[in-house]
Amino acid sequence: MAKSKKIVMTGGGTAGHVTPNIALMPALQEAGYEITYIGSYNGMEKELIEAQKIPYIGISSGKLRRYFDWKNFSDPFKVLKGYGQAISILRKLKPDVVFSKGGFVSVPVVLAAKHCHIPAIIHESDITPGLANKIAIRGAKKVCCNFPETMKYLPAEKAVLTGSPIRRELFHGDAEKSLHYCGFPDHSKPVLLIVGGSSGSKVINEAVRKVLPELLEQFYIIHLCGKGNLDEKLKGVIGYAQFEYASAELTDMFALADLAISRAGANSICELLALHKPNILIPLSAVASRGDQILNAKSFAKQGFSYVIEEEKLTDQTLLDAVREVYADREKYIHTMSESGQMDSIGTILKLILNNSHAKTKKHAYLLYVFPAICMFLYIEIQIFYIFILSQISFISSSERDKCSHSGTA
Repeated sequence: MAKSKKIVMTGGGTAGHVTPNIALMPALQEAGYEITYIGSYNGMEKELIEAQKIPYIGISSGKLRRYFDWKNFSDPFKVLKGYGQAISILRKLKPDVVFSKGGFVSVPVVLAAKHCHIPAIIHESDITPGLANKIAIRGAKKVCCNFPETMKYLPAEKAVLTGSPIRRELFHGDAEKSLHYCGFPDHSKPVLLIVGGSSGSKVINEAVRKVLPELLEQFYIIHLCGKGNLDEKLKGVIGYAQFEYASAELTDMFALADLAISRAGANSICELLALHKPNILIPLSAVASRGDQILNAKSFAKQGFSYVIEEEKLTDQTLLDAVREVYADREKYIHTMSESGQMDSIGTILKLILNNSHAKTKKHAYLLYVFPAICMFLYIEIQIFYIFILSQISFISSSERDKCSHSGTA
């Protein structure tokens, strides 16, 4: 009897670090893999993965921040604890391969896999690698990516252009089912789907609701506004269906939608591309992020897949103009997306996993367990100290400039 293959998957923090893993699961199971998932104790990934009936193991997790925060001095201890837990779990499970979709919880898992001589494959969704994946790359055998532009930021011997895994069920939505679920009376108007990311977007929510009467003249609207962001005053408005979040229902909502407004998270925009949905992207501002969504949106706009509004330029008029323009040009956008020559992402990644799997896990002496943990702890602390010093220099320089400007005007 053939020995069953085992894979450990990891990734969490946002839906974008989880849904591509979920998209891969059916193909992995068909290929004979027994799947176990490692995530944080109470992250959103726990609920999403347990809904798939996949064994889930929680570990300690800390956030690695690019800005100064006192938690930067305590969180490395959480990461270090998670690293030790991950080593213990991997030794027990003896998986053939580890697959990571990123997020801070994935860092100790990927580095533990390297320590245990288990091949690890990671996937980077954005054009430039995030901090977690930058650290995890050193422990990975291969690094998958969505965009051709990403290849220059990755080690040449590890980089593989795969695209993003898309859930199969997204292609089999039932528009009629969603029509009734949303309470729309008929098909007399096109449907505008608004997605503000897994946590919702206050900026997009406010912008849409300000021009809701004008939008409702032309569209039925499905608004996924995020947890705690429902507007009680708008309940019962005909043609406007608001929900905190959609899980299984999202497939049907995509099938019903003629046009979408979305943030520019890599997985979200790849789903819009795969479904050929004309879209308006409002990327998260660089002030509130590392700017990855801005780069993602620019790439899609350059290829003719999307219309982009910068958050700083979002007004009642720019939003209304964008919606009207994109809907009028919807056939052009659909044609461009249909000609994009998308890759078989799931097939490509599955092949990488199969080619890099092995069945042996080497035993290690106690010192070999402790030494990498100490090195990782020191590495993270040095990074945090470096970021802190830079922030202080920036603060002092800013203060000096302010003093000079005041003295100059005195």
